[in-house]
Amino acid sequence: MTIVLAFDAFKGSLSAPDICRIAAAALDRPGVSLRIVPMADGGEGTLEALISARHGTMITVPDVAGPLPGQRLAACYAWLPGERTAMVEMARASGLTLVPESRRNPLITTTRGTGELLADALRRGAERLFLTLGGSATNDGGVGAAAALGWRFLDARGRNVPDGGGNLRRIARILPPESGRLDLPVEVLCDVDNPLCGPRGAAAVYGPQKGATPAMVRELDRGLAHLAELVRQTLGRDIRAMPGAGAAGGFGAGAVAFFGGRLVPGSEAVADAVHLGEALAGADWVVTGEGSLDEQSLRGKVVSQVLRQARERGVAVAVLAGRVSLSPAACRDAGMAVVEACSPPGMPPAEAMGRAEELARCACCRLADHLLPGGSSV
Repeated sequence: MTIVLAFDAFKGSLSAPDICRIAAAALDRPGVSLRIVPMADGGEGTLEALISARHGTMITVPDVAGPLPGQRLAACYAWLPGERTAMVEMARASGLTLVPESRRNPLITTTRGTGELLADALRRGAERLFLTLGGSATNDGGVGAAAALGWRFLDARGRNVPDGGGNLRRIARILPPESGRLDLPVEVLCDVDNPLCGPRGAAAVYGPQKGATPAMVRELDRGLAHLAELVRQTLGRDIRAMPGAGAAGGFGAGAVAFFGGRLVPGSEAVADAVHLGEALAGADWVVTGEGSLDEQSLRGKVVSQVLRQARERGVAVAVLAGRVSLSPAACRDAGMAVVEACSPPGMPPAEAMGRAEELARCACCRLADHLLPGGSSV
């Protein structure tokens, strides 16, 4: 019997490699072949899952721009030397957690450090680039990152416009890098469909959590609209209404405009990067799961991606989760043959997370009884 282990992290308690390790110990029986492929959806833990699945390494760049003016910090990205693939997580250099709450101001924050990480990966010889969006402190439309890769944003007097979302309306001209545009398209992991501007745009929806007042939101929205019009005129790309353009303060739009980016669902891109399809070929079972199995699990998360790919290949799916909110009928309808919860009904979440490894070990043993001959299903 061949079993693939393709877990997402149990947020706040177990990483994807951790839960894969625990499940592997329980399922390591005579006659069982295990293929371990830690998964993620483009959010927290994505770099670690990629490195674990593909035997990569973390590259630390000791001095890149942080989100705030003058801020410098060390940040890292995932590197797969054998495949010359890099994955950059924007939150590592341009994330909201890097800015004290009292200093959050998307008028001045920048994505420049993320661009510096991408530039480092290119110097290292990357032939494939992934960029994960989310958790940003910024609302600059990706202009800071583009500037780090050689794009120039000039005002009416031909001077470089300073970084920050509050300066977007000062841009009068956009010039591509002197060495030519980035000729290596970036696959952008994006799980929102917000447009760039308007009531569902980057500034209106996400600006307040980054410190924007109502007046700032209006200023930022006008700036992004101005940037979109310049991109349309200069580059011939209409990014304003594109689904996902508003991700990460408009970085979704900027990645398309300046990097030739392709916006893809996070779990889909990670599945591709870790070669999930190859691992599923010829398998009997795949075991997946996350901290909470609920309606959201079926909408673009890791579990839904594994279910889709397993269905295409005729592989049975078992799901192990910290807690299960879906009914048995909903699980069956989604294609889950076996479902197992780690925490018993009624256990307080804090207790379940504190005992996560112990509960996961027990649940994996119960799961083994289901999957191996003689077991039962949902």
